[in-house]
Amino acid sequence: MKFLEEIHQESLSLDHKNLEPDDENAKRSSCPVEAALKVIGGRWKVLILRELFGGIKRFGQLHRALHGITQKMLTQQLRELERDGLVDRHVYMQVPPKVEYSLTPLGKTLEPVLNSLHDWSTKYLTRS
Repeated sequence: MKFLEEIHQESLSLDHKNLEPDDENAKRSSCPVEAALKVIGGRWKVLILRELFGGIKRFGQLHRALHGITQKMLTQQLRELERDGLVDRHVYMQVPPKVEYSLTPLGKTLEPVLNSLHDWSTKYLTRS
């Protein structure tokens, strides 16, 4: 409960303007949980991370695994994850071009966090 009280108190003191995840002032002034959600929030990022927890993937593999995502959206989400230091993009100079995506060491630290969130969500959805 103390954790939730701290989040509530921090959120009361926040200026709730739209903060970009790469804005250093936003990172310092916002609640740590809010900052994390800015980086991994949205419909696709957690699903992209889930795919990359299994190892290195090429763009086409990710696109096929994520039903309903457009190529444009996948590109945008991967760029944001790369910008935030969670995903590494490796381009092989060959014809046709080959690009592989993998998690950075920082990105790998999210696996136990997202596993815990999954466990919590399962309990939440099955509560009586």
